Amino acid sequence: MAQKSRHRLSPAERGADREKLPFECIALLLQGGGALGAYQAGVYEALSEAGLEPDWVAGISIGAINSAIIAGNRREDRVERLRSFWEGITANPLLDWLGDADFLTEDGATRKFFNEVSAASTLVMGAAGFFGLRQPAPWLHADGNFAATSYYDTKHLKTTLERLIDFDRLNSGETRLSVGAVNVRTGNFTYFDTDTHLIRPEHIMASGALPPGFPAVEIEGEHYWDGGLISNTPLQWVVESRPRQDTLAIQVDLWSARGDFPANLADVATRQKEIQFSSRTRAGTDRFKELQRLRHAMARLIDRLPEDLRTCEDVKLLSSAADQKFFNIIQIIYRSKHYEGNSKDYEFSRLTMKEHWRAGYNDAVRTLRHPEILTRPDNAEGVFTFDLAENGRE
Repeated sequence: MAQKSRHRLSPAERGADREKLPFECIALLLQGGGALGAYQAGVYEALSEAGLEPDWVAGISIGAINSAIIAGNRREDRVERLRSFWEGITANPLLDWLGDADFLTEDGATRKFFNEVSAASTLVMGAAGFFGLRQPAPWLHADGNFAATSYYDTKHLKTTLERLIDFDRLNSGETRLSVGAVNVRTGNFTYFDTDTHLIRPEHIMASGALPPGFPAVEIEGEHYWDGGLISNTPLQWVVESRPRQDTLAIQVDLWSARGDFPANLADVATRQKEIQFSSRTRAGTDRFKELQRLRHAMARLIDRLPEDLRTCEDVKLLSSAADQKFFNIIQIIYRSKHYEGNSKDYEFSRLTMKEHWRAGYNDAVRTLRHPEILTRPDNAEGVFTFDLAENGRE
C-alpha cells in the first residue's frame, strides 16, 4: 500500500470555539446501512452548524462514502456535496412525482406500498450514479469470469466519487479518514487510513462492496468486500488506535440492536438484519469502558510505584497499555418507522431519503442540547457514554 505523511490542524487552525472543548480529537463514526445513510448526512449537517467539525471520520460501507465526502471537501462545501450525492442516487422521475402526492404524507398502508414499489424499482434499475443491474446477468457468464460474481455493477460509483470528492484534499491529512473492508482471500479485516495509505476511489468502493449484490474491488492485487461482513461499526478502530487521545467520538448507527419481537416472517427478516448489522454497538462500548477502567487503574498504580520497580520489564509492558486518556462516546441511532421493512436499506426514493436526512438532523440537534456530552467525564474509568434512549431522555 502507498504510504504517506500527514498534517494535523493546530488548535488555532481549528478555530477558537474548538479550543474551548476538552478534547484532542473529535471523531465521527459512520456505520453501514445503504439507503439509510442519508440519516448520517443529516447528523453531520447539525454537527457542522454547531461547529463540531470532526478531526477524524471513519466509516463502513455507505458510512465510508459519507465519510469520504466529508473528508474530501472544504468544510463550507461538505453539506452541499453530501446533498448532491444523495439527491443524485435517489433521482427517479416516476417515484419523485408519486412522492409529492398528498396521500403519502400519512403514515399508513399507502406509504408502505410506496416504499415496497421503490425498493422493487431499485432491485430492477439500481440507483443512479451508484449501481446498476449487471448486463448480461451473472449466471450467463462462465465460472471464473469476474462478472459472474455479483448481481450489480458499480462502475458508475467511481465516476460519482471522483466528481464529488477532492482526493488531494482527502489525502492531505486535514481530516483523517478510515474506511473498513474485508480481504476476500484471507478473510481479514483491513482499514484503509489516510495516516498510512494514499486513498483513492477504489478504497471507498471496496468498503461498500457488499456481496453478492456488488462485486469485490481489486486494490494492489487483492480483492476486498464490504467491511460490514465482519464489523459494521468503526468504533474499535478509533478508540484502540495509537497514539491515544482525549476523544469525543460521535457514533451514528443506522441499525438499532434493540427491537420488538417479530410478529411475522417479514418482521423476522427485518429483525435479523438489524441484529446482524448493528454490530452490538452497546456491547462493544461496554467492553471498551471496562478496558478503560483497567487502563486508568494501571496508570494510577504505576504512578505510586517506587522508581526502581518502574524500570522492570513487566511494569514497562503494563505502562505501554496504561494511560489516563478520556473518551465521550455519543451514540445517535436511527430508529426506523413501522412502515419500513426488510428493504429499508435499499429503498432509494427521494421522499424517504429526505425523511432519513431530517431524522438525523433532528436527532443530532436534540442530542446537542445536553451540555454534558461536551464535558470531561469525571468517573474513574474516564469514559462517558450517551444516547437518548439509553439515558431515558426521549
